Amino acid sequence: MTWIAEVAHEPLVLEPTDRRVEWETNTWWLGAEDEDRRALSVSEVVAAFERTAEGIRFRIHELGFAGVVTFYVWHDEQAGQLRCSTGSVSADELPSGGAYVPSDDLCAVIEGFLIDREPGLVAWSDLEDMHDPSEHGVAEPEAAPFPVWVCSVGPVSR
Repeated sequence: MTWIAEVAHEPLVLEPTDRRVEWETNTWWLGAEDEDRRALSVSEVVAAFERTAEGIRFRIHELGFAGVVTFYVWHDEQAGQLRCSTGSVSADELPSGGAYVPSDDLCAVIEGFLIDREPGLVAWSDLEDMHDPSEHGVAEPEAAPFPVWVCSVGPVSR
């Protein structure tokens, strides 16, 4: 929980012309051992991220940044991590390496992370033949979009 709270106080870069710098500076991840996960509840993790979003919203207001800013959280199943970031983009323009679905349901994202008992592991039975599927006229299957909790933390309207 301390880690989540600290995110609100970490360096924050809002640079719409350089998304790479934003991403590298504003993206954080949490990996937890099984015993750590069992000690956490969905409601306390959700509350911690909501407080963090409020802290970031306050900082952005103090900075006087006038553009759109989104704080977002997702469960990176491949890495077995819970990740969060802040960017000067709308919820539909997040810099993601895959298809995602913006969501207002943080509980589902956190629950997925907390019940992930074998983070980053893929069962042998789930692996496909490693040959090039295009050789046989079969298209590469697309990964299902993953949910990303999004929270607008841009300027406070008066």
